[in-house]
Amino acid sequence: MKAIRKLLIANRGEIACRIIKSCQSMFIETVAVFSDADADSLHVKLADQAVRIGPPPSLSSYLNQAKIIEAAKVTGADAIHPGYGFLAENQAFALLCEENGLNFVGPPTPAIEVMASKIEARKLVAGLGVPVVPGYHSSGGSFEEIKSAAIEVGFPLLIKSSAGGGGIGMKSVE
Repeated sequence: MKAIRKLLIANRGEIACRIIKSCQSMFIETVAVFSDADADSLHVKLADQAVRIGPPPSLSSYLNQAKIIEAAKVTGADAIHPGYGFLAENQAFALLCEENGLNFVGPPTPAIEVMASKIEARKLVAGLGVPVVPGYHSSGGSFEEIKSAAIEVGFPLLIKSSAGGGGIGMKSVE
């Protein structure tokens, strides 16, 4: 990875502000992106530059990969930090950054691919000796199989969808 001189933050809010402040301490210029709804937000004011990327719906702005790549090119950014959520776990976006000569500040694309499945990611790290919380790891099963596994693991349980991110799909079972 080449040195970063100017970083575009493809996110908003508190995470963008934290990234901007970190960059300032390292003398890295920053570019904020914003939807119309976020035009007066703090991250826009803190960044060295700011680029409007569309209307408020995330699909039209923060998830619009082409607009984010274009914003990086127009501003001369040499890297993109996805923040959390939005594009942080999007392998296609990381590859798009690479294809456009931009550093993707995040895990390498093979790691993102593995992380897309919580089951596969868990198997990988457990196989590397990383301690994991006991659990049942399956993408299916009958009610009786799941009930039996739940009793074996013990209560309370946390049920998590294998592909959800950011806490989506988690349920506590007493």
